[in-house]
Amino acid sequence: MKNIYPFRAIGRYFICLLLILSVTCSLSAQNKKAPEKKPAFYSGTYRNLFREAGYSQSDINKKVETAYHDVFEGPNRVYFEVGDSMAYVSDLKNHDARTEGLSYGMMIAVQLNKKDVFDRIWRWSKKYLQHQDGPREAYFAWSINPQTLKKNSEGSASDGELYYITDLLLASNRWGNKTGINYYHEARRILDAMWKKDGTGNIYNLINTEHKQITFVPEGDNYNWTDPSYHLPAFYEIWVLYAKDGHEAFYKDCADTSRAFLHRACDSVTGLNTDGTEFSGQPHTAGRRMAQAFRYDSWRVPMNIAMDYNWFGKDKSWQEDYAKRFQNFLRSKGIDTFPDQFNTDGSRPEFILPAGGVRKLRHSLGLVATSAAVSLANKEKNTFDFVRALWNAKLEPYDDGYFDPYYDGLLYLFSLMHLSGKYQVIKP
Repeated sequence: MKNIYPFRAIGRYFICLLLILSVTCSLSAQNKKAPEKKPAFYSGTYRNLFREAGYSQSDINKKVETAYHDVFEGPNRVYFEVGDSMAYVSDLKNHDARTEGLSYGMMIAVQLNKKDVFDRIWRWSKKYLQHQDGPREAYFAWSINPQTLKKNSEGSASDGELYYITDLLLASNRWGNKTGINYYHEARRILDAMWKKDGTGNIYNLINTEHKQITFVPEGDNYNWTDPSYHLPAFYEIWVLYAKDGHEAFYKDCADTSRAFLHRACDSVTGLNTDGTEFSGQPHTAGRRMAQAFRYDSWRVPMNIAMDYNWFGKDKSWQEDYAKRFQNFLRSKGIDTFPDQFNTDGSRPEFILPAGGVRKLRHSLGLVATSAAVSLANKEKNTFDFVRALWNAKLEPYDDGYFDPYYDGLLYLFSLMHLSGKYQVIKP
């Protein structure tokens, strides 16, 4: 009997050792993080938040198709064909066509593989808005009356050119350059001309070359400040990849500079920015009262940040924090009632910028849309409240009769595309 005890002791030792190993492996498994998902450009997988929220793919496809029909084809459309080969997009309430909407229309068309629509808008833009000579050569007049074809301004709004260039590069990747339009050549024409703008005739580069930030207008004093909603680091990444004009290092710096700029421009609590800022991120106050609060232009900022996060993921930590702060602020104002203009601290602005001639705050579809798009960067589960709010929203007149199928409609369609995984980097 005396010889049994050593074996029992050894048995107890091995049992304890197995228990320790089991607990250690269990804790190791718990602490082991799931592998970080690669950004969509690298993985080729674009998240479909509507699917994640429980909607069927057929309903999602129908939602995007219906929105496209409403904006481009329905009775309240903003897209109008001209003759056999041209078309324009009109801001109906302002009775003009502007490079903003025209270039947005082209981006929607290339993303949804609607070549005829893309080509028609480009031909119209090139014929009626692009300067063919002089100091502004290859730039675009930002606004025109589509009925009289009289330009409301000869000058450019820098975001229009930013979109046109990116649209054309993606079109080159999607359709090639031998199908009627040499998209790459047209993109390079704008870029190459941009680099020749040295202040002659008071016309400059679209990007302030000292600060490596996009300008509000590449002309006169407007070359020296910016609009946060024009900051699209994801587009510069496209230029790095596909422009092939020898300025890749500069465009990469611009992308990184825009990301750093947005840290400064967006309030650390609310996430809100002003419509216009200095390159420092501080509000631009020189003679533009409308630019000194979060208003219509600013609605685009959360969507732009979400795009950069989703596509390239180079500023993930800050962008995730921004998305959470921004949505939490709007939630505090009522997810179904938050207004559309704020001071950056979240208070009501003294000056309300009118829309459609009416000076009032609304729960605007455009902001409902882009505040849902930023859910792509928010890891909290309650972010799907914004996704569902967009799903349930409608492109229709407000209770007061005001209706904006142009700006509300385009941002609505953009955001549906982002959240359904239909807005992508188109590779060659």
